[in-house]
Amino acid sequence: MEKSIDRDAKPFGTATAKDMELDDVNTIHIAPKYQGTEEDKVHMKTLGRQQETQRVFTFVTMLGFGSTLIVTWETLLTNSFAIITNGGTAGLFWGFLIVFGGFLFVYASIAELSSMAATASGQYHWVSEHAPPWAQRYLSYITGWLCIAGWQGGVTGIGMLVATIIQGLIILNNPNYVPQGWHGTLLTIAIVLFCVLFNTYGARRLPLVEGSLAVLHFGGMTLAPRNNAHDAFLQINNGGGWPSDGLSLLVGLYPLTVSLNGFDSQVHMSEETKDATRAMPRSIMWAAYINGFLGFLMAITMMFTLGDLDEILLTPTGYPFIQVFFNVTNSNVGTTLMTVIMILPLVGSVIACVATASRQVWSFARDEGVPFSATVAHVSPRWSIPINAILVSLVICVLLALINIGSAVALNAVLALGTGSILASYLICISCIALKRITGPPLPPRQWSLGKWGLPINLVAICWLVPIFVLIQFPGVTPTTAATMNFSSLLIGSVVVFATLYWFVKGRRVYVSPKERLHRELESM
Repeated sequence: MEKSIDRDAKPFGTATAKDMELDDVNTIHIAPKYQGTEEDKVHMKTLGRQQETQRVFTFVTMLGFGSTLIVTWETLLTNSFAIITNGGTAGLFWGFLIVFGGFLFVYASIAELSSMAATASGQYHWVSEHAPPWAQRYLSYITGWLCIAGWQGGVTGIGMLVATIIQGLIILNNPNYVPQGWHGTLLTIAIVLFCVLFNTYGARRLPLVEGSLAVLHFGGMTLAPRNNAHDAFLQINNGGGWPSDGLSLLVGLYPLTVSLNGFDSQVHMSEETKDATRAMPRSIMWAAYINGFLGFLMAITMMFTLGDLDEILLTPTGYPFIQVFFNVTNSNVGTTLMTVIMILPLVGSVIACVATASRQVWSFARDEGVPFSATVAHVSPRWSIPINAILVSLVICVLLALINIGSAVALNAVLALGTGSILASYLICISCIALKRITGPPLPPRQWSLGKWGLPINLVAICWLVPIFVLIQFPGVTPTTAATMNFSSLLIGSVVVFATLYWFVKGRRVYVSPKERLHRELESM
């Protein structure tokens, strides 16, 4: 997918570094080497924001950040149970191509938006900027809440994933172990607590660590071939009991969607990235390309190495890939080592998720979008990171992890909340920019532009997001019971209902949308 660049456009609207006097308050408490480029300073001024965090990321480290957070091939492997159940190896191959192709249009749209406004606010800022005037405040507000739900769900969901994989390893090495829900909850909290502490005390090393884990992420794929080509490419497994194999394949797109969802993560780190309006769109697209390529390699590898699908689905560890590792090595030690290679990038993903989720809630708090906004939005000059927002992410994780004590489907429910909420935020912001392209004034100048292909790409993205958002609401198997129910629609609906109620109670009086904030800044100049 090619991009075009507005070569004659000024970087961030009509202002240049000489047009604006950059006062000290715009980069308060930040050492000069962490303030970013002159264009970063102008861009923050244009957005009506102060530089409160240090710009420690570059294009390369942000590429590693996004790639490590999404962990496409690891997610495919860990979600192999759901993939095998609906679609099998054929569904994995063809479904991955469909999902990756659809998401390329989505992320091209997101990349262009990030070049227009490289801000931690992300989707809700873009909605505020491009939605129809009569709807921009409420739509922006709801989008902000969807992003919070999506990323907080992502932190807890991936933390639970790591916890349950560890429980699977315990079962492998001690068959008498009986996993309990509260075991998984405590492990989840411990994992996220570690990631929170790293985000607090190791924040400056975050680019280095994420880059190092990206190397492990890029290099850790080995299995042994077994399956024949005909069965691998053409045999669809309908283990969900759906009326047709085609519908089973469509339902099986959900775990594939999880593996490629969330490349807006880099956007929420924009205010900690140097030369953000150039680095953001490039890192988003390259992370998507790299993860898509690695995911494709893993899909091919899984097609020929999973072996007897019925056998690995019955594994006592709960994870077919652990059984596959054991079948290949015939060794508990070898299986454990191979699984640890899987766990390390997933822990790196949790670290990156905590960073993303905390910046999202911090940014929304700056605009009075959440309760106790002043406290959540506070950034200590000593740390130059939103510690209070990081702690909020920990508290939310603890509360969500408690679900695991009383429900065997907690992991699926939390992952569904994260995936569905993020997809909804994409749908809203891309719809707004498409509508503005059709009816509104010219779009802001940007360093990374889709040019004349912008509207077609936006429309294809919307046409992809609508059906996939519906399909991820389907349960994995039929008939549906309380244990197999997909609670995505209930959880996302609850977020929207709560946000709407809070909007009428308080939000509409105190929330300052990014567009309103900018207008106030301009009026005060």
